[in-house]
Amino acid sequence: MKFKTALFVTACSLTVPAFAQDAPTSAPAQEESSSDREILVTGSRIKQDPTKSALPLQIISNEDLTREGINSPEQLISFLSTNGNGADNLAANGDVTSGAQRGTNGLSAANLRGQGSASTLVLLNGRRVAAHGLTGSAVDVNQIPFAAIERVEILKDGASAIYGTDAIGGVINFITKTNFQGVTLNGFTDITEEGDAPVYRVSGTVGYGDLKEQGFNVMAAVSKSWNGVLYGRDRDFVNGNQPNRGLSIDTRGTPIATAFAINPTAAGVGITQGGTLLGSASSTAAGGGFYLPGLTFPGGTQRADGGINILDLPGGAGCDSFDGGMAYDEVLWAVPGARYACAYDTGRAAVLQQPIDTLTYYGRATVALGAHRISAEVTGSQANSAKRFSENQYSSNNTSLPIAFPLNSLTAATYNDVYDRIASVFPAIGAPGDRTVDAVGNYGRPIAFRYRCIDCGRRDYTTETKTFRAAIGAEGPIGAGFDYRIGASYARSESASVLGGGYHYTGVFTTTSATAAGSTSGVPGAVVGGADSRAPTAPGASAPGIVGLFNSGILNPFSLTQSAAAMAALDAVSARGTALYSGKYEVKQADLSISGPLFAIWGGDVQMAAGVDYRREEYGFNGSSAASLGSPAIFNAAFDNANALTPKTRDVKAAYAEILIPLHEMLEVRGAVRVDDYTGFGTTTNPKISAKFQPFDWLMFRGSFNTGFRVPSFNQIFNGVTISPNPGNSRYDPTTCTAGRVDSTIPGCAAITPETQTGGNLNLGPETSEQYSGGVVFRPMARFSASVDFWSIAVDNTIGSLTIDQLLFNQSLFPDRVIRAGGAGTPITLLDLRADNIGSRRTQGLEVSLRGGTDLFGGVLTAGLDGTRLLKKRERFLPTSPYGPSLIGRFTYAGDLGLKWKHNAYITWTNEDLTFSLSQIYRDGYTNNALPASATRPEYNATVDSYTLYNFAATVRVQKGFTMTMGVRNIFDTDPPFAITYDSNTGAGSSWEPRVADPRGRSFTFSTQVNF
Repeated sequence: MKFKTALFVTACSLTVPAFAQDAPTSAPAQEESSSDREILVTGSRIKQDPTKSALPLQIISNEDLTREGINSPEQLISFLSTNGNGADNLAANGDVTSGAQRGTNGLSAANLRGQGSASTLVLLNGRRVAAHGLTGSAVDVNQIPFAAIERVEILKDGASAIYGTDAIGGVINFITKTNFQGVTLNGFTDITEEGDAPVYRVSGTVGYGDLKEQGFNVMAAVSKSWNGVLYGRDRDFVNGNQPNRGLSIDTRGTPIATAFAINPTAAGVGITQGGTLLGSASSTAAGGGFYLPGLTFPGGTQRADGGINILDLPGGAGCDSFDGGMAYDEVLWAVPGARYACAYDTGRAAVLQQPIDTLTYYGRATVALGAHRISAEVTGSQANSAKRFSENQYSSNNTSLPIAFPLNSLTAATYNDVYDRIASVFPAIGAPGDRTVDAVGNYGRPIAFRYRCIDCGRRDYTTETKTFRAAIGAEGPIGAGFDYRIGASYARSESASVLGGGYHYTGVFTTTSATAAGSTSGVPGAVVGGADSRAPTAPGASAPGIVGLFNSGILNPFSLTQSAAAMAALDAVSARGTALYSGKYEVKQADLSISGPLFAIWGGDVQMAAGVDYRREEYGFNGSSAASLGSPAIFNAAFDNANALTPKTRDVKAAYAEILIPLHEMLEVRGAVRVDDYTGFGTTTNPKISAKFQPFDWLMFRGSFNTGFRVPSFNQIFNGVTISPNPGNSRYDPTTCTAGRVDSTIPGCAAITPETQTGGNLNLGPETSEQYSGGVVFRPMARFSASVDFWSIAVDNTIGSLTIDQLLFNQSLFPDRVIRAGGAGTPITLLDLRADNIGSRRTQGLEVSLRGGTDLFGGVLTAGLDGTRLLKKRERFLPTSPYGPSLIGRFTYAGDLGLKWKHNAYITWTNEDLTFSLSQIYRDGYTNNALPASATRPEYNATVDSYTLYNFAATVRVQKGFTMTMGVRNIFDTDPPFAITYDSNTGAGSSWEPRVADPRGRSFTFSTQVNF
């Protein structure tokens, strides 16, 4: 059905900017010989005519980029229909992340055919660039010097037989200008209709010298871009309070705090040794005799043990009286004791578009010595990004965060108001109006709470990434029709993240290991929860850090506004500017290849290419001294010292050969093989064979088979082990709960909150793949073409980590990874999610390309479509286990979201002075996520709607050398479709899917180009 729709859209000229593929849309002014058009294209070391290639190669020109208003590599990647839908862009990885995604600050990556960013090879002028300094695996495409780019070649096929590791999903090769002359200045703006989230870019390119006439060329390009921030609160579609549709937020930490009962603290820990206003959480000895059995909802027996918020009590102002507030949905989340609790829409505080400014530069010098060319190039970038998400939630406990709201001269007015409101509904705590601190009632006892500290500020990581790359190369003839190509390069990427706003020193010892270090540092009587004098103490506070602010009453969790003294105190204990982590990735490489004809046979010359590569990779990751046991704790800072690596290196030595055999003028066969020797992994050999059969000029069949591999990243091998808490409330143990949902009233179905263990594995091996493709290209006349290619990728020994849900629902396959501290039959306490070669992945699809053009009204009318139809996407966890259900159109919290069909299409009319273009972006729908009781809600949609955008652009060539382009993106101001993406285990997500949709809404673009 989607194919018919796509074809109808194209036929009716209601389509989206796709890019040139396989053949030009218009005939050349004069016929060129095939040899004149032969160049070295991505995926082969043998020169060939790209319009007759057996490879599924997509070539994107500068004209294509201008027509689409694409001004950054990230924009280009997001437009490609063959790119997957992972958390690979600045919107998808902008919220709270965990595990491996912690290192994606400021990162935009490619993900061809949904195989993952580490399985897409990114090249610059045919050679590798450095991986991102924090991840050590995926390449940040925003380091590419876009102003210097002449074209982009996208090989939609495996290429390990040519390039080695990573080229499983495909290859993206950014190719720069080589003989540019003159001066070009560009300016670009993209402003939303709302006037927010602006995008600006300015660039300049200068070149001098003609290689053919003068024998040399030098050029330089520089570009600066700015992406403004966009917050969830700025878009109405970001709304976590849609209970009728099955979405509500599972956090009771709110800007007006929710009161809780907790067990008393030990001596020297916090201020609740004598109990709290709501008593203790336990009726056992741990409760210290403070348990209140009568703390029940009026007219019933259900205890209010899920929190009480004064706004939600009868007669209260309502949870929606503060921005982002909502009543906690105790039915949806199966927490009956939270009837009078409030929740906070964390998605409104998160960023939808990360703010980032990027500087890139590029320089190249080329000298022609006869038929030989010698070149040197240097490129680099500096990017500054800020990752921002919801404010910290502070939840009282009796150990690592012993905070409570006391009764004193600072707090009396607020305390009395809170007490009276709760006592009027829950007389078990005492009588309303009681002002006597005695044994009658709980008046005067501190109030334990969960609190979202708005005035503490959004959590903010600021990341600076610098890249540098230098390369030299030479190429030319060596006789008998053979050419040589030799080169060497050095590249590095360095990234460092520091804490911005929203983080504060805790002020207490949070672990037993920290107490031991504290004692060694000279802090007397250090205990978990005890005051850590190494943390700063604010003026007027009774104890260090933010714990001291709460327990002194300086910071008021029951007020939307804080006093000037409280704001000054927050500044005094702020951790702003503290180093979070940093990393550095370096790659040094050298290569030599030759190519040329061997001998003539029936269909032409048999040609060959052969070469050798050497590469040394080095990666190091630094933790933070602030996270060491010798430093005071910073609350909720995602330090990553467990994964700190002293620089690790590995050497790669490779040799490869390629041959082209023209068996007939209609039939040619290519073969290639590459042998790689990796430090620590040994030797791997990967062949490739491809064929092209062209019985007529207008019809070509093509196919290929190859094997590939991907070695583990340094992080996947050497990372330390990290234990992370699970604050969520939405998971159950499938081995004990047959109801399939969290429900504390059903035996075995109570919510579980196991910790998770993540980290590296020294025994990891490489992923291996087998892939094949077959297709047909149809060119019935000039300006018209169509191609369809089937592809299949089978990956085994998959490197990855199980998700929490994957492990919970497949416990029988991984019994050693599910830990029950109390023994068999007791609740799950730990899930081992460390990386491993855990299984297999099978992906198949069709890629469709349509092009057409005709003369019309004194110009040329062209239309085109590029689409991808996913046919298979399945995984299994072990070689002996069965494949799971189809993942096509199935929501997942992490990884690639496989859409059944997606396409880009366009229709353009152009003449010498004007160009008008209308384009369409289509992304298919998928099954919606469901929270514990979402499916019971009346407006729950089991399927997320498809997503369609239309863009328009008009280009005016005012005079020679001066061009203006004006455009409208998202003409109809289409919002992302509603999708339940909220994850209570991380607090990330909301009501839309950033892996599929664009949050900016309608925007207006304007660009100019001046050539001298």
